[in-house]
Amino acid sequence: MSKPMAYERFIQVLRDVAGVKVVEVRTNGKSPRQHNRNRIGPWGPVHGVMIHHTVTQGTQKTVAICQNGYSGLPGPLCHGVIAKDGTVYVVGYGRANHAGKGDRDVFNAVVAESYATKPPAANEANMDGNPHFYGFECENLGDGEDPWPPEQLKAIERVSAAICAEHGWTDKSVIGHLEWQPGKVDPRGFTMTSMRKRIRRRLTSD
Repeated sequence: MSKPMAYERFIQVLRDVAGVKVVEVRTNGKSPRQHNRNRIGPWGPVHGVMIHHTVTQGTQKTVAICQNGYSGLPGPLCHGVIAKDGTVYVVGYGRANHAGKGDRDVFNAVVAESYATKPPAANEANMDGNPHFYGFECENLGDGEDPWPPEQLKAIERVSAAICAEHGWTDKSVIGHLEWQPGKVDPRGFTMTSMRKRIRRRLTSD
């Protein structure tokens, strides 16, 4: 069981440990730390990192959608948006509408870090993942053709590894949305197995 990092530490981990460029996006003049869905329910304990793609094009548009949400799904839709150039735009901190309901068997496998190369298949949507995962939306059309630049993939790797190191997790605490919720396909264009391998190398080489 892990308590979420304090906001200041989260930003420090992204900048100093992950080594990525961080932009803190203010909402109505307020810090990202004040932009969340905490009034709906708790934030934490946290057990992992979830990676998504946005099905959008253009960084400014992507950040705005993830910051504000849309009809039927209020923002923030993640904690950070990872742009094509590897910049991380922090749009909120606390409970965010990113994970939604997923499979408890997947959750248990992530908590125990007990699976081999892939978590069990997500067959049910029987628990809420929003309180329990850090969420990163990655700018990509998600059509299997929109490229994933090396800078963006490296940022996903670095951010995930830095958060795992902070909490004492392994790469098995990092999953894709498609591994959590039945019917989801994101991220599309690279495999989470390959990304976990990259994260594992980074964790074990530090």
